[in-house]
Amino acid sequence: MRRRLLTTMIAVLIAVGCLLGIPLSVVAWWWVADNAHQDLDNRLKVIADQLIRQEGADGRIPTDAVNRQSFELLMPPNGRLTITYPDLEGTNQQMVLGADIAGARLSESIGLGDAGTLTLSIPRDEVRDDQLTAAGVVLLVVVASVIGGSVVAAVTAGRIVDPLTDLADRAATLGRADFRTKWKMYGIAELDRVSRALADANTAQALRLEREREIAGDASHQLRSRLTAIQLRLEELTLHDDPAVVSEAEAALDQVERLATELDELVEASRADEPEPHFVDIGDMLTTLVDDFRHAFAAQGRDLTFTIDGAPQALTSQSGRLREAVSVLVDNALQHGRGTCRIEVSTLQAGDLARITVADEGAGVADEISAHIFRRGFSAGARPGAGRSGVGLSLARALIEADGGRLELTVRRPPTFAIVVPARYASGYGEDPEEHEDPGPGDDSDSDVRRDRVPHR
Repeated sequence: MRRRLLTTMIAVLIAVGCLLGIPLSVVAWWWVADNAHQDLDNRLKVIADQLIRQEGADGRIPTDAVNRQSFELLMPPNGRLTITYPDLEGTNQQMVLGADIAGARLSESIGLGDAGTLTLSIPRDEVRDDQLTAAGVVLLVVVASVIGGSVVAAVTAGRIVDPLTDLADRAATLGRADFRTKWKMYGIAELDRVSRALADANTAQALRLEREREIAGDASHQLRSRLTAIQLRLEELTLHDDPAVVSEAEAALDQVERLATELDELVEASRADEPEPHFVDIGDMLTTLVDDFRHAFAAQGRDLTFTIDGAPQALTSQSGRLREAVSVLVDNALQHGRGTCRIEVSTLQAGDLARITVADEGAGVADEISAHIFRRGFSAGARPGAGRSGVGLSLARALIEADGGRLELTVRRPPTFAIVVPARYASGYGEDPEEHEDPGPGDDSDSDVRRDRVPHR
């Protein structure tokens, strides 16, 4: 913006300078020439007055009456005076005073009646030099005006752009949930109004975030209390004599511990900045998830299958995000689908991506609602063949996009959902997800961890 303001102001200054400078230069040029003519004319009148006073009774000027020294004092420097007069026989004679002029000349003449004429000349180069000097002065004034105007334009642009830049930076800190910024005034009414509005929004957002954190803390405290009570009851059941009861109690304890861990992550995320991304093993995560859902599918007489290509590791800031998103898709297949639910993991090594698909053999998603199923709060109802979606799908997409991935409905009937997330592969890494094996000879692949966002389809 600073550059545009400076360019515009300087262009206006140059245009005004040309509009004024060119006519002024022409006027100065003519003015110098006219002054030169006026000076010659005035000198001729003085010389003519002196000659007229020396006329004889016959109206002629005697030759011996011309005083060369006095006339030379009346002539301009480097001037040439030519006196043309008739002699006693009536023949025109000339008397020349002053230096000879070789080149072009500027001349003025005056008639003396029967006494003759006077012609006074000066070199045109002298007048031309004065004309160029006058035009140069005008040009110098115009250039000085443009330079001075440019300085004023730079100062003015700084007074406008610097507050705007500062205001944009402060608004960016507000977008990053940094509410410690002090909002100052800039002395410009419009910017001060924007600053006051953003300061009010900053205060309101800070208060709202504080209330949300307090609510999250209270809710987490209540949930921990209930989870602790459940955990104590389940631990008592692990002491039961029936092995089946003990097995179910231990599985329930695992679920409670996982829920407590995810609750801690959510509370920590609400109180701190986004943690550093790390890699999680997709195979281990989905194996645990499939074990959790397998009994529910078996109760409906359905199968839940899981296949994986390679050993991809997903890049995520919170390990529970990807699991929760896949869990939403599997739960939808359980509640609204039919037949076998298939979870497939494939690798897209060309783009350092992993693809997770969840599909079943149900009626699928109707065409008229397929564009709305990821909208928060949308529900298609329970009419035949319409499918249903609510907060779950919108939450799943938000969780995946938070780690730079994408969640899409790739096939409507039968329904197939695909998750694409940044990942890395066991073929280029050791068993420890924090260590990278040295590339072999000729391997020019980039070993840096990248977290590129997956583009929309």
